[in-house]
Amino acid sequence: MTVKSVGIRDVAERAGVSVTTVSHVLNDTPHTRVAEETRVRVRDAARSLGYGPNRMAQALRTNRSGLIGLLSEEIATTPHAGRIILGAQDAAREHDLTLVIINTEREAEGSAHRNDVQALIDRQVDAILYATMYHRQVSLPPNMQGLPAVLIDSTDRAGIVPAVVPDEVGGAIAAVTHLVEAGHTRIGFLNNDDDVPATHLRFAGYRQVLGEHGIPFDESLVASSPSETLPGYALAREMLSRDDRPTALFCYNDRMAMGAYRAAAELGLEIPRDLSIVGFDNQELIAANLFPGLTTVALPHYEMGAWAVETLVHLIHGEAEFRLLADKPTLLHCPLVIRDSVAEPRAN
Repeated sequence: MTVKSVGIRDVAERAGVSVTTVSHVLNDTPHTRVAEETRVRVRDAARSLGYGPNRMAQALRTNRSGLIGLLSEEIATTPHAGRIILGAQDAAREHDLTLVIINTEREAEGSAHRNDVQALIDRQVDAILYATMYHRQVSLPPNMQGLPAVLIDSTDRAGIVPAVVPDEVGGAIAAVTHLVEAGHTRIGFLNNDDDVPATHLRFAGYRQVLGEHGIPFDESLVASSPSETLPGYALAREMLSRDDRPTALFCYNDRMAMGAYRAAAELGLEIPRDLSIVGFDNQELIAANLFPGLTTVALPHYEMGAWAVETLVHLIHGEAEFRLLADKPTLLHCPLVIRDSVAEPRAN
């Protein structure tokens, strides 16, 4: 018994369109005018018949492989940022593209980064996404030049590659405004001590809210350390031991907030009755499992991954206006995730 292979003419007949239209839709040919209703009908027909274009023939004809490289600087091994990959994968599937992922070390030598990029080039990727562990400036390997590229959660020192980053200032504003609206005026800030954009931008958001609400800035209510649980605990323990302790803490990230929970418990302070706390990152393994649940700011990892792929598709198709996005990074909203760690300050 022989099985009849399905061809492009079968798809055209099922969808009631020309073979040329089917080719334009399934190959995502740029600058073609095909109604969205027709595109849906063609894709449905191809799916129902089990038809897929021959990738090798398609690559020879279009000089495109249908592959996008993702150079992931440690994020593939960090659970709270894996949604970057998920967002990129989902967007890639929408355009019938395949993601090729290489994980690299943040502290790798320049030659190692170049080798990782070359490995993607050797696999004939059409474009490259470069995603970093957290928001900062990077210098791109020189062999990335000439390929369409987009940066995720970082910016290009040379300012020639489009980038997408979280709106760190906006996220901090949302967090501190939430505390002010609950009635707090003595708000401590446990900040990171690394010289990265997030450190300065979250501090800027903190100060902006205080200024907008007429709350005097108190330098003694700001302390910095490595942004991990034990340093956060030490800073919080010291700040909360003061006679004039703050009634609320805004923490650079959820790990520092977890340390603050421990410090509060040791000092006999109940959250949120005696102390309100807001974190940043929405690291769900931490934020959703603290008691009470931690109110925090979510980083738009999934959205950044999806935005980056959509932008890459435009660049692959040669839409020059999207190169202008390199002039300044695109900011994505960081929503406040409200749980149970904030209440109005307790009356003395």
